Amino acid sequence: MSNPQQLRYSKEHEWLSAAEDGVSTVGITEHAANALGDVVFVQLPEVGSTVSAGETCGELESTKSVSDLYSPVTGEVTEVNENVVDDPSLVNSAPFEGGWLFKVRVSEEPADLLSADEYTEFSGS
Repeated sequence: MSNPQQLRYSKEHEWLSAAEDGVSTVGITEHAANALGDVVFVQLPEVGSTVSAGETCGELESTKSVSDLYSPVTGEVTEVNENVVDDPSLVNSAPFEGGWLFKVRVSEEPADLLSADEYTEFSGS
């Protein structure tokens, strides 16, 4: 399993892309997707809502369990991935590509986000 170097990671197993025009993309890591098992339902934050770093902003339900989705940053949700809502298995099959979850206009980024190497060491993946 390889964590893309250009992303940053939270200890709650979310990834964050570099901001383009102030907007970053958020998803869950391959490590988290594998731990969850087959994702069958995704509840994402609403466009226009404010999310806060480290706080619950949605939910992922798998055949094994239900897991909270945490925002790695604070900001306003600008877009949600409707493809994942329609086909939650994208979270498992393409966690770093088509399985992204939402986009956020970042207003505050915590200092404790991890590099790919730091996340690999942290997660053991």
